[in-house]
Amino acid sequence: MASHAARPIACGAQRANRIYALILGFLCVLFALRVAGQAIQRWVPLSFLPPSDAFQGSELPYALLLSIQLFLLALMLGVTSRVYGDALRKSARAAHRLGWIGGIYMAGSLVRLAVGLAFDEAPDWFTAWIPAGFHLVLAAFVLTLAAYHALERAAVQKEAPR
Repeated sequence: MASHAARPIACGAQRANRIYALILGFLCVLFALRVAGQAIQRWVPLSFLPPSDAFQGSELPYALLLSIQLFLLALMLGVTSRVYGDALRKSARAAHRLGWIGGIYMAGSLVRLAVGLAFDEAPDWFTAWIPAGFHLVLAAFVLTLAAYHALERAAVQKEAPR
């Protein structure tokens, strides 16, 4: 009988993991499109995409930027795969830390966009719309991962005697 009772919980947890993995995967695709768009515009420009410089939000040399982006994308895909396969152990501590990091990152990204929109004379960094927008994507990834980890906290609280 105990195995029958555990089965709905396991199926529900697996379904939740898949939903989080789907969201994380979608954010990976968005980020990959940004990385690919910039690479295409740098090496074989297409008229319907923004110019390569529109993708650049910093003074980093492109080779370094691309290396960092590919590392981040690989990390994001690895995490997404582990969430999908239920191989990433949920942690209330990770939920808390990622929640704070993601919240600060999201707030900073939103402030960057707001400054760029509010002030006509804002420095170029504030008006680099493509990079600024994709920092929102990265912040959303961190916040989604925090929410995934928060499932552990919710499960612990649900099981605790009242």
